Amino acid sequence: MGTAGLGRDDLRSLLEAPPTASERIGLEIESGVVDPRTGLAAPYRGTNGLRAVLEAVLAEWDGKALFDAGELTGVELADGGLIGLEHGGQLEYSGPPAADVATAVDEVRLALVRLAELLRRFGLALLPGAYLPFDRVETIPWVPLSRGPLMRDHFDGLGEAGSGGARILSMSTCTQVHLDHLSEDDLAQKVRMQAAASPVIAALLVNSPLYGGRLDGLLSHRSQDWLLTDPRRCGLVRPALREDVRIDDIVDWALSIPMIYHEDGAGALRPAPDRSFAALLRDGFADGARPLPHHWAAHLTQIWTHVRIRRTLELRAADGPAYRNFQVVPALWTGLSYHAPSRAAAWELLRGYTVAQLHAATTRFPAEGLRTVLGGDRVHEVAGELVRLAREGLRARVAAGLERPEVPAYLDPLDEVLHTGKTFAEQCADRWETDLRRDPRRYVALFRV
Repeated sequence: MGTAGLGRDDLRSLLEAPPTASERIGLEIESGVVDPRTGLAAPYRGTNGLRAVLEAVLAEWDGKALFDAGELTGVELADGGLIGLEHGGQLEYSGPPAADVATAVDEVRLALVRLAELLRRFGLALLPGAYLPFDRVETIPWVPLSRGPLMRDHFDGLGEAGSGGARILSMSTCTQVHLDHLSEDDLAQKVRMQAAASPVIAALLVNSPLYGGRLDGLLSHRSQDWLLTDPRRCGLVRPALREDVRIDDIVDWALSIPMIYHEDGAGALRPAPDRSFAALLRDGFADGARPLPHHWAAHLTQIWTHVRIRRTLELRAADGPAYRNFQVVPALWTGLSYHAPSRAAAWELLRGYTVAQLHAATTRFPAEGLRTVLGGDRVHEVAGELVRLAREGLRARVAAGLERPEVPAYLDPLDEVLHTGKTFAEQCADRWETDLRRDPRRYVALFRV
């Protein structure tokens, strides 16, 4: 299936590993930029706003300005890193890919400390984690990203199925890991395990119990909102859970999903017709133009599944931990994915769960965390086994000279979670009610970089 503009080879090419691929680790940290007194998100404009912050980054770091419709929204750094803004003013730092976990973590820590020091001069705090804890969607000062209104209109048009979309755009933060695949067979082995493990790891790492400065019983507002952000393009990558998944299966699945917006011939963003990408290939956009390779690339960025599959595998299911613990996310995924025996054992552990059981667990863990039941099993026990396998994988990589000796200890914070049964979210909620005294100032002081 194809057209003169976009054929099957084009569709496959953005998911195939390049010939020079090696197993590297990429790390992205999204953080709130907040007033340290109130915990509320900083505005874009003004002398202490986010545009002024980015101008300072440009003046002091070696980088290139990124603009959206004339508005400064990011800085591309000379070392391959990227600093950019999300819709609610969240600041994302993407580090250059590294050969080992420790290097990836160290480079991100150095960058975040430098950013935090710069933000202090503006009277602002850098707050990693999973969600802006004191804002409500009504209080967020939106960043002027041109795709934002199109996305909000799309989610509004879905009714209940899109009712979490605006909160995800404006409130959500995350720690995302990019891992490589080396061939189609390697992709299959990694992505099926990662897709099956994602609900378990997300339940283990729940960490967004506050919304508008209040506890309401949810452990992950972020994950709950993702359930209501166009389920066609979020959650499980269902074809990836097949034993024999191939790139064409992923392509066909992505073709069945509509675009949200597209770039027209003049470079302006327009709402896409409400029909599958396959139908767009057949019938074209409203003006009759047919999709080109850059439209397909944009379409793949409009899919936000637990594992986002392109030339890298982007692991995005889990809430972002607090700054002191963010290293657990790349350590866990690397240990499971880049050590073949651990990867195979994890798949053997998970392969018996059906898509329906994994989806059911995904709907329950935002409220239940480690108490979630997957099939007939407690997620707590399954998560413990995945952490054990990840540590084995990391130790094997240390023995092979691929990791520093300290890296297996990056998983130690998860031992406490598993031993006590108290997730990061429950630990946070306990402190909010006790020594933090429900005070945003104390919360920010504890969790900021």
